[in-house]
Amino acid sequence: MTAIIDYRAGNLTSVRLAFDALGEETRVTSDPAEIRAASRVVFPGVGAAGSAMASLRAMDLADAVREAAAEKPFLGICLGMQILFSRSEEDGGVDLLGVLPGEVRKFPSLPGFKVPQIGWNQVDGTDFYFVHSYFAEKGPWTSGVCSYAGVDFTALVKKGCMWAAQFHPEKSGRAGLAFLREWLSC
Repeated sequence: MTAIIDYRAGNLTSVRLAFDALGEETRVTSDPAEIRAASRVVFPGVGAAGSAMASLRAMDLADAVREAAAEKPFLGICLGMQILFSRSEEDGGVDLLGVLPGEVRKFPSLPGFKVPQIGWNQVDGTDFYFVHSYFAEKGPWTSGVCSYAGVDFTALVKKGCMWAAQFHPEKSGRAGLAFLREWLSC
């Protein structure tokens, strides 16, 4: 069973429906024990770093998420990817889970580039759907890169079976379903 973390935000329904389309049994949960018992864990992301971290702490989920990312197949999506890093510039500066070293920064304001980035961008030649104002810097854990607003940023992390995507595979059509299917085989 794949646990989809409910931290009182996130795109839970679209993520669940994408896994349903692949025949994967899921459970949306905010119970740390269920997260620990799941064979796989997905952290879907929509929202802001500060409120997400506050929810994780208030709901006693932070340790369960850290453990899941370290011990079992784990997928972070959008904010669910960013939350794995050490710190974010968002909300005046927020300490994150610290599973991965690195900072999450805001895109610069440049003529011709709207922030947030909303729309399609390529990762290794494949189009995926993005919605974000912040990005993770590139590092040794980066396995896919995108460019926007003059910045090359981490679009995909693969560290064993811990994967994290800045894009939304659940909103990326066939390419997104293929990505999720590949993660399920991990």
